[in-house]
Amino acid sequence: MAAVVSRGGRPDLAADHLAQVRAPALLIVGGGDALVLDLNRRAGARLRCENRLAVVAGATHLFEEPGALEEVAELAAAWFTRHFRDQ
Repeated sequence: MAAVVSRGGRPDLAADHLAQVRAPALLIVGGGDALVLDLNRRAGARLRCENRLAVVAGATHLFEEPGALEEVAELAAAWFTRHFRDQ
């Protein structure tokens, strides 16, 4: 696996396994979803691989706000492009 992107996910639910993840991981969370943002910050701290938390300002859990999904798509595409290029 070359890279992973989680959009508004709950990686904290796999807390016991996060340290075993080896693929670079991008965690994308809406800035308006304080609970999931906090849970992703904590999960990111448990990852031992390259990882980044990207916050889409003003977006909520489903990224329904105008332009939010487009921003998610751009972030994910850039992450995958960067990491697939290294393969």
